[in-house]
Amino acid sequence: MHFKKYLYIVAAVSSLFFSSALFAETLGELVAHALQGKHREAVHVLRDEYRHPKETLEFFGLEPTMSVVEIWPSKGWYTEILAPVLHDYGIYYAAGFALSADRTPDWRRQMQKEFADKLAKHPEVYDHVVVTELSIPERTTIAPPGTVDMVLTFRNVHNWMKGGYTQPMLETFYRTLAPGGILGVVEHRAKPKTGFEDMVKSGYVTEEFIIQLASAVGFEFIGSSEINANPDDSKDHPEGVWTLPPTLRYCKGLKDGASKDSCINKYTAIGESDRMTLKFRKPLR
Repeated sequence: MHFKKYLYIVAAVSSLFFSSALFAETLGELVAHALQGKHREAVHVLRDEYRHPKETLEFFGLEPTMSVVEIWPSKGWYTEILAPVLHDYGIYYAAGFALSADRTPDWRRQMQKEFADKLAKHPEVYDHVVVTELSIPERTTIAPPGTVDMVLTFRNVHNWMKGGYTQPMLETFYRTLAPGGILGVVEHRAKPKTGFEDMVKSGYVTEEFIIQLASAVGFEFIGSSEINANPDDSKDHPEGVWTLPPTLRYCKGLKDGASKDSCINKYTAIGESDRMTLKFRKPLR
């Protein structure tokens, strides 16, 4: 009897080990499959070379069994990847703009409705997506508090700085994560010692600012990666980060066709912004 019980325990542990190993080995394959999916929008596919999703998610330590919150998924670029990767064994929370908050601007309401339409078009991919709302201070329960394995945010910090609620956002993430949970941040990277007002105006944020603020909230800084770096980005553009693709705001404002084309070629050659990729952890205690 004892021997049978021993074999059962060994089998269970072995199964758990091999399942974990399988997921670790196949995350890249799952991401690659998602990138090739018919559910993806053509305009999003064009940005794959700049956003390095496989390498970024591997750096953050994503596993297909995790519960993950993406903050303000906007038009759903990363939703196209995270939803299928987490579809079978994990949970994907899309913490979008708050339609129920009175002060939510119309453009955010419209974007959130377009996001809902996007999910509805491909239920085979998005049927497990849990949509929640995030607006400071009205809506801050983006998932059951203290239960989430990972919170991810892509190019949002500069928006929070402009709105004056960066710290409450980080506090929300900290409260949502389980002990040991990971916060992954990708953001346009400013030159060291750039002032606050210049960061807000340009959209570029210093690594020091984010690390200091996250640490003040209680996060442990684990490390950074140059996965999303772009050394060709001088960060001194006339319309800040929005000068570069995909926005190309400065070029689109030019009225002369030849000048506009030349401008677009110039900034497209630079590529998307230089970005920091930072990893934090909520302490176990």
